[in-house]
Amino acid sequence: MKPRAETVRLEGHAKQAIETGRNRLILAGCLMALAFTAVGVRVVELSALRDHNEPGVATVSPDARLAVGRADIVDRNGLLVATSLRTPSLYADPQEVLDAEDAAFRLSTVLPGINPAETAVKLASDRRFVWLKRNLTPREQQEVNSLGIPGLHFQDEWKRIYPQGSLTAHVVGFTDVDDRGIAGVESSFDDVLRGGREPLRLSIDLRVQHIVREEVARQIATFNAIGGAGVVMDVETGETVALVSLPDFDPNIPGRMDPDALFNRATLGVYEMGSTFKIFNTAMALDSGTATMRSGYDATHPIRISRFTINDDHAKARWLSVPEIFKYSSNIGSVKMALDVGTEGQKAFMAKLGMLREIAIELPERGRPMVPSPWRPINTMTIAFGHGLSVSPMHLVSGVASVINGGIRYPATLLATDIPARGERVVSEKTSHSMRQLMRLVVEEGTGRKADTPGYLVGGKTGTAEKAGGRGGYRQKSLISSFVAAFPMQAPRFVVLIMVDEPKGTKETFGYATGGWVAAPAVSRVIARSAPLLGVAPVDPESPEIRRDLMIELPAEGGKRLASF
Repeated sequence: MKPRAETVRLEGHAKQAIETGRNRLILAGCLMALAFTAVGVRVVELSALRDHNEPGVATVSPDARLAVGRADIVDRNGLLVATSLRTPSLYADPQEVLDAEDAAFRLSTVLPGINPAETAVKLASDRRFVWLKRNLTPREQQEVNSLGIPGLHFQDEWKRIYPQGSLTAHVVGFTDVDDRGIAGVESSFDDVLRGGREPLRLSIDLRVQHIVREEVARQIATFNAIGGAGVVMDVETGETVALVSLPDFDPNIPGRMDPDALFNRATLGVYEMGSTFKIFNTAMALDSGTATMRSGYDATHPIRISRFTINDDHAKARWLSVPEIFKYSSNIGSVKMALDVGTEGQKAFMAKLGMLREIAIELPERGRPMVPSPWRPINTMTIAFGHGLSVSPMHLVSGVASVINGGIRYPATLLATDIPARGERVVSEKTSHSMRQLMRLVVEEGTGRKADTPGYLVGGKTGTAEKAGGRGGYRQKSLISSFVAAFPMQAPRFVVLIMVDEPKGTKETFGYATGGWVAAPAVSRVIARSAPLLGVAPVDPESPEIRRDLMIELPAEGGKRLASF
């Protein structure tokens, strides 16, 4: 029996050994599984959960709006004004950089604008993320890659591109390095552009914009001026067809912008606009009923009030009819017309035209009018001929459009529209028709002859104002010279303004730098070049229908005569 008992005992030891080995294998397997789990958790933490300021494009689903960049901006005809391109930007993880100074020096050899000393400081920091250069070109990216420097990485970003360069600078504006709009319509419509896929369509016509910019630049150069502005507006809709301010800038290189070039003279600058304001003064008198086209005022002697004297630049020293006051740009006659309306009436009329508040145009760069407070009779007198109330050129254009289009004020806009906004009546149709007659008279026989354009019935008004100086005075040789016009006067479609800042007289102008010499010729050229593009056909000014519509009766010194257009 002993052999049998021994066999049983041996089988028990074998079984125990097997069980022990199996338990050890299970334990080892669990430990290995735990180890791999720990490694996996750490990998997930480092790659997805921890925030070291690295761009998270590989682990975070991009927002649908950012995936397509900012929406395009186009002109009224669909031509591209602003668009976005994907570009690589260079960043580094300083913890992965082996030699900061060597890396910085090598980068400076292939990337313009990289400062080796500043870059070395960044690469030697204890941070895990530093930007080195944004928006590289493909060539720059290739050259950085060829350096083989560890710790350098690329992140795709959106870069805003402006194909028209400086042509639309003050309208479109620009974005910052993070693609946020900070000027122009880029700023005004930042949320729309960030979230939009459809292009933003402006009212600007690039063809007309180019013409206006060219003509303003020409007058600045000819008269050695410090700047200028030009605006073209559709009087039936309030759409701005062209808006130019010079000097301007290239929005593609925002780092090189001169502060003066950033200043928008067309909408942000406010100026005393001189005799162009006689358009509003005359319309006010006619519409209020204090004067008619047959009224007359004594302009024989200057007006003296306190220590001030109001004279006429083209003095006739006699009674003048309302058309003559406008034609000869009589300050004396204009003052007496304004006094008949009264201070409160003048203030209410200017408010109705929108002259006492910011222009409601889609730009952040909008100037607030400088309004007299208190508004005294002396202010009423000076505002009658364009001093004492400062507005932007866009205010002036919008006001003139309202006066001559039949008397309806439409909000100025930079957006193309098929259905104009609802307008507000500011003057009667009769007053509007009379103002069209008077403005044509200025171009045919008055101070605006140089704005006359063959084939197009142009009407307008000159303006020359001394710029305000220190201690409440004026700088006599620092002028704002302008001409505001409308065409065609038998059925106005567009208003054109050219303004030149501080022009100097030339030999050809006999030393004069007034609106009639400086701005009126530029207006004529703008109309001649742009009218065919805008669909305005030339007409025969001698046609009986036009003569009947634009005939005005003027008293002559020896009796009366008819002046027809």
